[in-house]
Amino acid sequence: MFDKLLIGRYIQGNSWIHRLDPRAKLLGTIYFIFLILLANHWLAYLLLTAVVFILIRLSGIDLSFFLKGIRPMIGLILFTVLFQVFFSQGGEVYFSWGILQVTSEGLRNAVFIFIRLVLVIMISTLLTLTTAPLELTDGIEHLLRPLSRFGFPSHEIALMLSIALRYVPTLMDEAQKIMNAQRARGVEFNQGSFIQRIQAIIPILVPLFVSAFNRAEEMATAMEARGYRGGEGRTKYRQLSFHKGDTVLVLGLLVLTVVIFGIRNYI
Repeated sequence: MFDKLLIGRYIQGNSWIHRLDPRAKLLGTIYFIFLILLANHWLAYLLLTAVVFILIRLSGIDLSFFLKGIRPMIGLILFTVLFQVFFSQGGEVYFSWGILQVTSEGLRNAVFIFIRLVLVIMISTLLTLTTAPLELTDGIEHLLRPLSRFGFPSHEIALMLSIALRYVPTLMDEAQKIMNAQRARGVEFNQGSFIQRIQAIIPILVPLFVSAFNRAEEMATAMEARGYRGGEGRTKYRQLSFHKGDTVLVLGLLVLTVVIFGIRNYI
């Protein structure tokens, strides 16, 4: 379960996507998600899906690894899709029972929502898999730096996000170890009623929270021992700079934007 979560994990590589500037990847990911939400036609979703698969191919990360990472989100995806199927109005009615009804518009919305969620998960996961936590922190800090003039703590916010991303895989691995220890004692997490399953999870949460607080205290002590006093006046060993690959990314997004808007307005 927890070992299949990919958010926050980084896979070292030397692909074109790995070498992109983290600021370009961050803004590109956000903008690509905007295009996913903007699309409203089969051709647009087909094009966006093809782009995501091409990017995964270019990253050098095996596709099956991505598909396995979607499994923990299947429950949320199915709930959202079924909600659209039974509660969307409009179009031809295929089935009706009380407040529940299946319509052509509902089926269309359900398919589009399914594609949107899968693409958003995959493109977001691609960002964290191909960007080291330190690079991601630097990218976020650079993007938020203009807000520092208004007293916004850009460095501290970037640091918190980086630590959160860094420790998501660690906590998930620890949760998996605790679950394995509970299974060795005879605890079953996939059997019994819903209430029984919830009760079985409680013995996992308590030691997990204790471990998280202990790690936080250890990190705070280590940062204080190294003289950390915030981001003011700190220098960077690796300076961020845009390269030709980032220009290619921007041009590709511009072309994709024109095509998506063309499909949206003229087809």
